[in-house]
Amino acid sequence: MSFTKDISRRSFGFGLAAFGLVACSNVTQANQGSVPAAKAGLPPDLRPTANSGYDAWVASFQKRARDQGISDATLRAGFRGAGYLPGVIKRDRNQTEFKRTLEDYLSIAVSDERVSKGRAAYQRHQATLKSLEAKYGVDASIITAIWGLESFYGERRGDVPVISATSTLAYDGRRGAFFEKQLIAALKILQNGDISASKMTGSWAGAMGHTQFIPTSYQAFAVDFTGDGRRDIWSEDPTDALASTAAYLARNGWSRGQSWGREVTGAAAAGALQPQPGGPSFAVTGNFRAIKRYNNSDAYAIGVGHLADRIAGGAPLRGKFPPDANGLTKDDRVELQKRLTAKGFDTDGADGVLGPKSQAAISAYQASIGQPTTGVPSLEMLLALK
Repeated sequence: MSFTKDISRRSFGFGLAAFGLVACSNVTQANQGSVPAAKAGLPPDLRPTANSGYDAWVASFQKRARDQGISDATLRAGFRGAGYLPGVIKRDRNQTEFKRTLEDYLSIAVSDERVSKGRAAYQRHQATLKSLEAKYGVDASIITAIWGLESFYGERRGDVPVISATSTLAYDGRRGAFFEKQLIAALKILQNGDISASKMTGSWAGAMGHTQFIPTSYQAFAVDFTGDGRRDIWSEDPTDALASTAAYLARNGWSRGQSWGREVTGAAAAGALQPQPGGPSFAVTGNFRAIKRYNNSDAYAIGVGHLADRIAGGAPLRGKFPPDANGLTKDDRVELQKRLTAKGFDTDGADGVLGPKSQAAISAYQASIGQPTTGVPSLEMLLALK
């Protein structure tokens, strides 16, 4: 999601390691070029790498952690195999300043695939979702939509070890106090027995589980809806994660029986929310603001609301978006992607969103015909690709 995230809850949008007495030997090993084992499948830069500065920070953190109630046993278990992840810092530094238009955002957030998978997920977990709706007052479709946006209905929960990710960010210092707070919270989650360190995984910035909670929000809002004694937002069973999301919204202003908002046209659009000039307008309610407590972005809240409506059987937006800065409509961009791919310049799909792969395909096409490789599309290009 390219719109700004609210770091007070869970998706840092930017994106831990103190050692106990036994784990101090890992620091020595790292200084000698030996690093902890990595989770299979992670790219090399998201695997622990020797870093003497990180090791020193780890040593200094131990006392602070103990002073806040973290036991030596928890420290040993939490940081066994943890380490500095250079890819976390790289991703934190390289967060794009580019802001997608609402049209592009919704093309991704409310894609046909996300809608169809959402309807299937809703049917599959309908009994649980309806129970949550009855208990917390949050619409079942809204809970499902947040699940869909946060982890594609559990398919993309993230497999970066949370202790390593958040300790790396705490050591880095750019938001050191914030991430050290997340580190302490993560350790307390381990100490409480909700999850083991090896299974506590998430995004590169430490957001966890089906609905991507940061550790402090997990502490404040996660619930054990299954009654097994653990607030397990990581397992294949999404029940506790969905319940935790419902609890979060209920405690942050959600009103039972009220919609998030709706698209409006004509006179009703005057004074309504219009995030993209010339695009659709929306009349929103207090529940829209509750969704924004989950992620402080108008686009995110509209994405959740509209996806929820589509999951429940609603229609696409009626309003159209204006052509982009290059004079292309979404239909034009989709057709451009199809034509480029047909010519051998693969855009990796045709959704009308001209991201890095589409830009690379455009540049490759421009190079093939002797034009400057700007990666910028045009109506002329679209016509030439017939």
